[in-house]
Amino acid sequence: MKIKPTLKTLLASLLIFSFFTVVAEEKKPAMKFYDVLDKGTFRMINRAYGYDETGTPFTRLPKVLKDSVRPTLWDRSLCTSGYGFRFATDSKRIGIEYNLLWNAHLPHMAYTGIKGTDLYILRDDGVWEFVNCNRPTRDSIQTKTFVENLDGKMHEYMLYLPLYDGINWMRIGVDSTAYIGLPQVPSPALNKKIVFYGTSVLQGGCATRPGMVGTSIIQRDLDVECVNLGFSGEGKMDFCMARAMAQIPDVVAYVLDPIPNCTEMMCDTLTYDFVKILRTLRPDVPIFMVEGMEYSYEKYDSFFRNYLPRKNEKFHNNYLKLKAENPDNLYYIDRYNQWGPDNEGTVDGIHLTDIGFYFYAKKIEPYLEPLLKQK
Repeated sequence: MKIKPTLKTLLASLLIFSFFTVVAEEKKPAMKFYDVLDKGTFRMINRAYGYDETGTPFTRLPKVLKDSVRPTLWDRSLCTSGYGFRFATDSKRIGIEYNLLWNAHLPHMAYTGIKGTDLYILRDDGVWEFVNCNRPTRDSIQTKTFVENLDGKMHEYMLYLPLYDGINWMRIGVDSTAYIGLPQVPSPALNKKIVFYGTSVLQGGCATRPGMVGTSIIQRDLDVECVNLGFSGEGKMDFCMARAMAQIPDVVAYVLDPIPNCTEMMCDTLTYDFVKILRTLRPDVPIFMVEGMEYSYEKYDSFFRNYLPRKNEKFHNNYLKLKAENPDNLYYIDRYNQWGPDNEGTVDGIHLTDIGFYFYAKKIEPYLEPLLKQK
């Protein structure tokens, strides 16, 4: 005979279940959050300038440039693209909370890339492996527990910041009884930076999460800090930018990729002086000039089929002129297969998918790797 549960029985069962759930949750140690700007706990990576040089701790350009550049360029510098933090902890849980500057929206890019963060762990074989990302909500304050039930052993982590939004403050959460502190493994390597200058593609449009932007892939692959100076719509070879880039310490190479934001005339008239400033101020640092990429629709659109190669021709002519003056430490990277062997590496014909960024990194890395092996 089947016994029908009464309302009283159901309520009693629900209360018992809720009691044990609460008890189970109470047994977990409370999360304690630490400010990422605490230099005794976290190492900030892929940063060009010191905290005291920038307008805010999360700004990518020095504050002395604020009145010298276009307001739109300065606004792009408030995006935290490329920035990351390194730390070590034995916590069984790792979480995050942070306050977005704008809570931005783009119609062709995932929120996880625009204003999300993602966590990587350093494996025993020295390889960085993705763990999890947060899915941004509509709120300006974002929270996420990346992972629970870890083994309680000491591990090293890396956290990447949003690509197309800024940060007011950020805290990393761990179990209140856990240790958290500076990493012991110097990865990426100390005192070596590759500086990338360019456009929205370089900034990270349209990676699905911060760790998939090209500079971060290169950083992990080559184990070197990669400074991301990509500015959406604003990579226009401003001479003050070249002078500012020349002031960055510990640079082992400059990678210049500005053509998508430049007109044919700009490629003709600005390239020589922009590169010349860098060569004059940092004569011993190699410079790599990257040809403008092929758009997916270029082969089908008669205007772009003619216009884009003309921009590259002007850029390349200036390279030849600079190379003739001084052949040392100047290199050219062509556009072939920059984002893969077919048209699947782009979201909208210009900005890249994650696979597009993978191929972009694999195109650039062979030029840079030999530099890092030199003493």
